[in-house]
Amino acid sequence: MSNDDVSASRRSFLTFALAAVPAAGLLGAGTMVPAARALAAGGKPYEPHYFTPDEWAFVKAATDRLIPPSEDGPGALEAGVPEFIDRQMDDAYGHGGYWYMHGPFVPDAPATLGYQLRFTPRELYRSGIAALDRWCRSHGGKPFHERDADARDAILARMEDGSLALDGVPAKAFFTQLLDNAKEGYFADPMYGGNRGMGSWKMIGFPGARADFEDWLDRPGAVYPLGPVSIKEA
Repeated sequence: MSNDDVSASRRSFLTFALAAVPAAGLLGAGTMVPAARALAAGGKPYEPHYFTPDEWAFVKAATDRLIPPSEDGPGALEAGVPEFIDRQMDDAYGHGGYWYMHGPFVPDAPATLGYQLRFTPRELYRSGIAALDRWCRSHGGKPFHERDADARDAILARMEDGSLALDGVPAKAFFTQLLDNAKEGYFADPMYGGNRGMGSWKMIGFPGARADFEDWLDRPGAVYPLGPVSIKEA
């Protein structure tokens, strides 16, 4: 596949993801925690509030492979996706506060019946990362974040298709949670911690929170001449 094909494929995937994945996420509707600036005073990197150092290393390594950088736009790390995810873990969303979380749980029930795991999002991350770390150490000795890009891709692919068995956590559900949150963080308004510099919006030509761009709705394919604005700037 040529570089042009790869770029076009990535742009198509991410554009579809913006339309297909609601900001509510896999587990149910919730509000998103507004973020401060990506860098604290003095230019210090963001420090996670929920994730431990090992968990944080996993989140960065995994989201970097789910949305890698390209000529078209920033990757997950450049866009602040890990920060977005960490912030959501301290919100009511992370605690499962917006949906029913009592048993009985039927993991094999049809998807139309809704979420069927006992884990809140923060519990699913904590248990899932620990289970995957145990699996990785028993299959090669190195944790996920220390594997090379190809090895990480192979592990994520097995999680996605359900062929990787984790101890106590459905790998496919964990992968889906991670991917959905990564896409949300990539496309959310920057006030929530991700989409740093509105890089993803610029990549797909999304105007953001501009109050009026009706004149451009009947111009399919035309490039919007004004840059995007965030909610705080509107």
